[in-house]
Amino acid sequence: MDAAWVAGLAASPWLVPALFALVVGDAFLVVVPSETAVVALGALWATEGAPPLLAIVLAAAAGAVVGDGLCYLIGRRIGLDRWRWQREGRAAAAIARARATVHRRTAVLVFTARYVPFARIAVNLAAGAGRVPLRRYLPLSLAAGIAWALYNVGVGAIVGSAFRDTPLVAVAVSIPVAIALGLLVDRMVAGLDARTASSPDGDS
Repeated sequence: MDAAWVAGLAASPWLVPALFALVVGDAFLVVVPSETAVVALGALWATEGAPPLLAIVLAAAAGAVVGDGLCYLIGRRIGLDRWRWQREGRAAAAIARARATVHRRTAVLVFTARYVPFARIAVNLAAGAGRVPLRRYLPLSLAAGIAWALYNVGVGAIVGSAFRDTPLVAVAVSIPVAIALGLLVDRMVAGLDARTASSPDGDS
């Protein structure tokens, strides 16, 4: 894999649609690495000037909103306990937490769920099953998707700027940076949730 191959990949017309599909899929499959893909493309833009920065942000944000919306609709139509995976393991625990607080903490949950494994699907399913009004849910989902896209593209662009002359290195470094930041945000959100749950007025 050389610089010419990277330049060809950056110019591929399929790259941005593939990113959109990947982010949508991440709404259902937590093993799909949409964050790392967005960060890597941000780094690629910083070194190659392609794909266009606006296209990356729009594809990532649109994929996030569409994926979240599909989860919301599934929750609204099917509920939270139809399938076995909804009743077992980390997914079940995340759904239980989201179900308990989705109405009084809708904005916080929708924004933070984007950065936490299993939380994205849990929060959006719970919002749908709990009949959170679309007029309230959709603007939050849109704002959260845009913020998430800008954050990840920004991380990639910063890393890419540090390795502007070596696109392969920029992409390679951006991936572990994205994973490390994701784990950090996951821990921070978990800590905030724990403090909120233990607060005397946490259920108010």
